[in-house]
Amino acid sequence: MSDARWIEIEAGIDSAVHHYAGAVEIFDRLKRANEDRYTLEMAFKHAMQAGHTSLENALLRILEMFGEEAPSGRHWHADLIRRVARAVGQRPAILEGDMAEAADETRQFRNVASRTYDNFSQRKAEPAVAAAGVLIEGLPDAIARFRQAIDP
Repeated sequence: MSDARWIEIEAGIDSAVHHYAGAVEIFDRLKRANEDRYTLEMAFKHAMQAGHTSLENALLRILEMFGEEAPSGRHWHADLIRRVARAVGQRPAILEGDMAEAADETRQFRNVASRTYDNFSQRKAEPAVAAAGVLIEGLPDAIARFRQAIDP
């Protein structure tokens, strides 16, 4: 599968890592902030949302490459992470172990960030920040390993 479709997948992974890294940096600033907390909280939540959405888009493109239908229905976001964490047909798992768990944590945070605007909790956001760190460090290698497994 050495073709141009990987251009968009790799761009999506790069975008996810970029947004997650921005979110981690903003969160560090937020922990020290005495002023302008609103702007930092909103920027952090948006960066986390953008990171996870970029990750989802890349994963959906991989499924499309295999002719695999995307999950549908009310819980499709959670189903997508569960699906890519296991082999389906000829496709090996895309994200395994810590990577899948971290992706699910950022998915859950995105859901909270997109629906709760007035009760941000740094303490409750910390697991999502830790998960973003796992994805920043490991996601490019995980996708490279997957690509190597399907296209040696």
